[in-house]
Amino acid sequence: MAKNLDDLYRIDNYNDTFALGHYARVMDALDRRTGHPVAIKVMRPEHLAEDGEVRWEYRAFANEANLLTKLANSPHVVDLLDCGYLSNSAEHPAGGEIVSFLQDVMGFAEALDDFAQRGWRPYLTLQNLPRSRNLLYLMKPNHPGVRWRLPSEEGIALALQFAHMLKLAHQQNIVYLDHKLEHVYWDGTHLQIIDFNSSRHLEKTENGHERYFSLDVHNLCVGILYPIFTGLSPQKAALRPQPGRLSDVEERYQNITELDFGVEPTLSDDIKRLLQAGAAMELPTIDAFLERLHVAGATLGWDLPNHYTSPSSRDARTQLRAGLTRLRSGQDSLREARDLFREAAIQEGITSDLESELRRLVKSVNDMLTHRVIP
Repeated sequence: MAKNLDDLYRIDNYNDTFALGHYARVMDALDRRTGHPVAIKVMRPEHLAEDGEVRWEYRAFANEANLLTKLANSPHVVDLLDCGYLSNSAEHPAGGEIVSFLQDVMGFAEALDDFAQRGWRPYLTLQNLPRSRNLLYLMKPNHPGVRWRLPSEEGIALALQFAHMLKLAHQQNIVYLDHKLEHVYWDGTHLQIIDFNSSRHLEKTENGHERYFSLDVHNLCVGILYPIFTGLSPQKAALRPQPGRLSDVEERYQNITELDFGVEPTLSDDIKRLLQAGAAMELPTIDAFLERLHVAGATLGWDLPNHYTSPSSRDARTQLRAGLTRLRSGQDSLREARDLFREAAIQEGITSDLESELRRLVKSVNDMLTHRVIP
């Protein structure tokens, strides 16, 4: 049953401006039914066909909702909270009607043709992940000559979590494929992944499953892990948003079979060998990837199945992790201090000398954050 959009959601500002997608715009919103902040992903209006034809961008919403449901047991996949259709055709919808299917993904998919004929747009409501954890947002420098990378400890942890998500997906014949930093959220310990609209659920009768599984490993190594360990795009350039059309997904990294680690000569040899093997399509399964990842982790003090690490390396890793926790906490404190200085500097009635001092401190803290140790 159709309801007023404003009765269900308060639609706020766009939250995708740092990495615009091809399919949709994403906005912060308040779900009035629960009182919780959410992200609402709405199909771009240019993908509506005047004759009611259902384009692949339209069907991608049902595909994504279906895959999110199948992978809901993974702690690394963004939560699907609601799905449905909006009557408002403006890019930023305000007012109009809404039909909400909540988590009835089958009903949502079955209604797709009908709502396309009516000119309504599909939407998904998702767990709202803070921009401050998005790896492209964190790692893309605003100053020339600046480059950040994750510490190898965090890179190994992220790779393990991503691999376990892919293992769950591959067991269900799902391939993610769309590996790029703007889809990855990381807080130093926990990974979450968004945007499954270009992912595929392979049919049991479909040939070439093995190629797609190996391609998923290849894209993980090239599109995610190489940038987080080097701070550079695999295209040997500064980090930037990657194209998002369906045709781009399988072709994005297909010509990248060799990786350049010259910019990061201190990177572990085992990590380099792992990423190069993935780029060269030498890792046919996610289990083969995990075996090589365990080797790399053991040399860095990780206790992993069937691989030895020395007690001293284990103890050193414990200290390393404690240091990284303090480093992240310190960077957060610097940002909080800068924001306090900024707020004080715009107070009416303060003296010019005090304002100058506050602005000097803001600049000094920004300089420190520009040259920070980790994203």
